[in-house]
Amino acid sequence: MKKILYIAITLASIVSCRKEKAAFDKDVDDRINEQLSNYQSVITGSANGWTATLVTRLGNTYSFYFRFNDSNRVFMYCDFDTTTAGVLKESSYRLKSLQQPCLLFDTYSYIHMLADPDASVNGGFYGSGLISDFEFSIDTCTTDSIKLTGRFNGSTALLRKATAQDRAAWESKQVRNNIVGLGNLGKILNYFKRLTYNGTEYEIQINTVFKTAIITWKDASGTPHSLATPYFFSATGVQFSIPVVNGGQTITGFAITGFNTTTNTLQVKVNNVDATIAGAIRPINPDVQAARRWWQWGAAAQSYWYSWDGFHVDGVDDAFNVKILKTDTSEYYYFTYWPGVQPATGASFDALIPFYLVPSINALDFIYGTAPKANFQSDGRVVFTLLGDLTTGPYPTTGPAFNTKVQLFSTNGYWFVQTGETSYDMVSARDAKAWITWQN
Repeated sequence: MKKILYIAITLASIVSCRKEKAAFDKDVDDRINEQLSNYQSVITGSANGWTATLVTRLGNTYSFYFRFNDSNRVFMYCDFDTTTAGVLKESSYRLKSLQQPCLLFDTYSYIHMLADPDASVNGGFYGSGLISDFEFSIDTCTTDSIKLTGRFNGSTALLRKATAQDRAAWESKQVRNNIVGLGNLGKILNYFKRLTYNGTEYEIQINTVFKTAIITWKDASGTPHSLATPYFFSATGVQFSIPVVNGGQTITGFAITGFNTTTNTLQVKVNNVDATIAGAIRPINPDVQAARRWWQWGAAAQSYWYSWDGFHVDGVDDAFNVKILKTDTSEYYYFTYWPGVQPATGASFDALIPFYLVPSINALDFIYGTAPKANFQSDGRVVFTLLGDLTTGPYPTTGPAFNTKVQLFSTNGYWFVQTGETSYDMVSARDAKAWITWQN
């Protein structure tokens, strides 16, 4: 009986072994190379290349056009600025397995500009740029679309197979022309800009560095709404990543049709309906607590707000030329506003002071200043009145510092707009054509 059982077990084992097959008919390297070869065929197989949207870790969106060839060369456009959108850039790429299949842009190109740690290149942060990527893992790859994830910063990109019309839109400068068209907003000298569409006014704040738009409006019942959305450029105009929904109206962007120099308005189409963007002298929905937050931060921290450029007036940055301020031994560094200065003796006061860099002590110091009082209005404005000049030295009666002081004490006061966690714009309530940016 034991012998029969042994034979049965042996036969079963033999049959079982015969049924086993290798999980793969090729080794790992062969499978990886085959997959990369398939990806190479896909990305080079689109005769008209690929349109793409890249979303950085900050959420900013950029549009690209790519065309890959079998010699590991890639040709691209990008909506970063008018140069990148108008001049075809050639560089190199590689498909490589780095634990998973990856697409690497391995020589400097437009896609590297977003990640460049030199903030002077892209307007981002020193050390990290716009927090983007130029090396990507391939998540999915089909003949129609490719999804990528940045290996370092986790930015995402979606490539879509381009049509002949898509390619022509970039090559004929349609995308570039839309960037130029949006730049015409700068011809509207008012800080506040409003899109009028189907009887509703939408205030639009555009941040061209971080490619974001803040849209504010009031619905039919008068309730205010605000939406922050990334935007990017396409052949048809400006596209919002997040649409504006106001009752039955949805706005996904707008096409730019021209600029009317007579009315000083940007001509646009929304949902193929004519509309305009014009200047305004006040916000649609003032943040009535913004000025108090700005002032209270400085008073509580016993620190100041600073501005490199001083006031922007009538379309001119540093309109009063504060950057030319200097003494025999020192040069202007920045203007500051210090709320609630608490001296060792006496009552607290605010201070408007230009600081100078003094080489002899390798530090910042000030020579003169003035003491404003911030008077908060119920509508959100602040009106500054003069308490007197500081006793450190005589305040100039002419020139950049004097003109800055005169502007500060405009009797119409200022609206405050918070533009970031540590930044505010202070906008003249007289005509919204003068403003200063405060940072800390």
